[in-house]
Amino acid sequence: QVQLVESGGGLVQGGGSLRLSCAASGRTFTVAGVGWFRQAPGKERELVAAISSNGGSTNYADSVKGRFTISRDNAKLTVYLQMNSLKPEDTAVYYCALDPTYYSWNYVPSSSSEYEYWGQGTQVTVSS
Repeated sequence: QVQLVESGGGLVQGGGSLRLSCAASGRTFTVAGVGWFRQAPGKERELVAAISSNGGSTNYADSVKGRFTISRDNAKLTVYLQMNSLKPEDTAVYYCALDPTYYSWNYVPSSSSEYEYWGQGTQVTVSS
């Protein structure tokens, strides 16, 4: 069983920055792809960024490319999402999720259906 706990959300002005953290329990984390998703009120959940188990490969949604950076520290069982140049449209609940199926060290899971474990979410609010 894997547990994921997000932290780092909050209220920030447009143009500001936040760093989200996702702390995992269980050694499965070190061989698993991890993604950050977000869901705004009235909108579908979307994949924001994802990272392979070795951290060598990443994917980003077009809306956040160049502004967000996903990274991981397998020794600390933690994944981070550095969010810069935040916009009001980034306001959402952000979730981290883990795909426990190992394919290769550089595989990045891209579909929400691949993720089996989910955190409880952290609210990010960007004011204009």
